[in-house]
Amino acid sequence: MNAEQHPSSAHQGHVESEMATPPPPPVSKARVTIFLLCAIIVAVVLAVGGILPRIHAEKKLADDTNEMAIPQVLVIQPKEGAPTQEIVVPGNMQPYIDAPIYSRTDGYLKKWYADIGTHVKKGQLLAEIESPEIDQQLQQARADLATAQANLQLSQTTAARYADLLKQDAVSQQDTDNSAADLKARQTMVKSAQANVSRLEQLTSFEKITAPFDGVITARNVDNGQLINSGNTGNGSSIGSGNIAAGSTSVNSHELFHIASLNTLRVFINVPQIYSNAAKPATVAELTLDQFPGRRFPGTLVRNANAIDLATRTLLVEVDVKNPKGELLPGSYTEVHLKLDESKPTLLLPVSTLIFRTAGLQIATLTGDNHTHMASITLGRDYGSQVEVVSGLSAGDKVVDSPPDSLAEGDQVRILHPQSQQPNATPTAAQAK
Repeated sequence: MNAEQHPSSAHQGHVESEMATPPPPPVSKARVTIFLLCAIIVAVVLAVGGILPRIHAEKKLADDTNEMAIPQVLVIQPKEGAPTQEIVVPGNMQPYIDAPIYSRTDGYLKKWYADIGTHVKKGQLLAEIESPEIDQQLQQARADLATAQANLQLSQTTAARYADLLKQDAVSQQDTDNSAADLKARQTMVKSAQANVSRLEQLTSFEKITAPFDGVITARNVDNGQLINSGNTGNGSSIGSGNIAAGSTSVNSHELFHIASLNTLRVFINVPQIYSNAAKPATVAELTLDQFPGRRFPGTLVRNANAIDLATRTLLVEVDVKNPKGELLPGSYTEVHLKLDESKPTLLLPVSTLIFRTAGLQIATLTGDNHTHMASITLGRDYGSQVEVVSGLSAGDKVVDSPPDSLAEGDQVRILHPQSQQPNATPTAAQAK
């Protein structure tokens, strides 16, 4: 009999198979606890793994920001200048002796013998003046002297005779005294006449104009036939400078010649007050002139004014320079290179370290903990790319080069070494790949 014929037998077999499968065992509490702990640990690990990198990144960003906020500066140290300093001061050359020559007598210029540029010796004749009135007065004075001398001789003879007659009681004492008094008066008159003759002889000697010292005639202000008046109170024209008026016939109280001694020239310069202590006599100097490129003429500081000028705050100094060949001309502009021996070397800084603010000229120096200090300084000479600092700076100071405008007192900075400032190089072909 098949299954269709016996349905109860099939159903009975299926029930028996289900009853034969055992039930699942119960889950223990320990396993649940372990599973929960593992899940929690995994969750914590996953959470920490995501937070820590973020915290680290934020901390690194903060550190980088703080690091970048600190200014990076390049630090240099001042250089010491040489103990012997040289300053260049402008000056004008002047003759060692310079004198105008005037007439001491009136008359007409008879002839001149020296023109501009003539080298003359002391006592050399420069010009002659005709003074007929003075010559006639001298002749008259000499005649008056001869008359006074003749009257003196007569008075001497009379006085001697009266003295002899008085011994014989032939004349009175009064007559003898009168003759003696007349003798003294005649002697005085002779002395007066002699003095007048000497005065006029001096005036006639002034008709010859001579050089008072060895030198060069730098101006001639007269010509032959001009009327000359004695003295030096008037104004005139200079033939040497080409300013004499056409048709002029007289020079009123004006210098006839101008003479200058050129063997040695004086150069007056104004030395700044800060170098006044070093500008002492016997200091070496050198002179340069545009008309002598590449040449230096030696000079010597001979004296100073020993007083500071209130208007310019400078010391007037005289430098003498020898001029045996006459190459140097008075009135020339020159630059005097003055060698100054300093007891303490000066300090030099590049101009890129200077800070110009309302507080004055300053530089930024660094303290031991790399904090800034704004130091006020005083400059000396300016060399273009470098300047001399005379106060406010020490040799061991660390000075910030090219300081940023925002740098202030007490700022912390980071020292940047020169090699770290090298510009980025162009990448090579291998690097580009």
